[in-house]
Amino acid sequence: MTHLQKTIVFDLDGTLVDSLPDIIASFQYGFASLGLPAPEDAAVRALIGQPLEAMYAHFAPTHAPQLCVVYREHYARNFVNRSRPFPGVVELLRTLRERGYWLAIATTKRTDMARRFVEALGLMPAVDYVQGTDGFPHKPAPDVIHRALGALGAEGLWMVGDTTADILAGRAAGLRTYGVTWGNHDAELLATAAPDELQPDLGRLLEHLPPLARG
Repeated sequence: MTHLQKTIVFDLDGTLVDSLPDIIASFQYGFASLGLPAPEDAAVRALIGQPLEAMYAHFAPTHAPQLCVVYREHYARNFVNRSRPFPGVVELLRTLRERGYWLAIATTKRTDMARRFVEALGLMPAVDYVQGTDGFPHKPAPDVIHRALGALGAEGLWMVGDTTADILAGRAAGLRTYGVTWGNHDAELLATAAPDELQPDLGRLLEHLPPLARG
């Protein structure tokens, strides 16, 4: 009987990496470059986790395609100006790998950009697979999770994220869900998606994931 490798799936922005300042800066840059009034930080933050096109359409629907082009050009040059892994993330990933789990990232970023980002932050050796969202439904649909697990030929145990879309996608994929409140959605909003765990950091995840039996 074949046993699939047990795998933990993580969102990227706001979950593993504090990337909010760079995302917001690039998002607002597009408006300035087109001579449009830029939205406030809080208004942008509330939409992070949605597809970029939908975020821009919320503020400037007629300019959304052009704004997306400007954002992607600017973000690709500035995506690690201030972005850093959250405290303890590198150690957490290392511990989970040592305990025998595989680790996948499932993000709304495009795959090419997501992999560049993970590599630039030095996290690529810590994970087994990075899956972005390329031409298929975004979270809260479970497609990006299914694709990550399918590419690995693995069994998903937990989906870990910082937005309600992450939690809903994880549940739809049949995984247990862990909401972390240091990202884009606060505890009150995350609670509306009823995650199995709702915590201020990722520390409690280790309590659910003891070392796997070898053999």
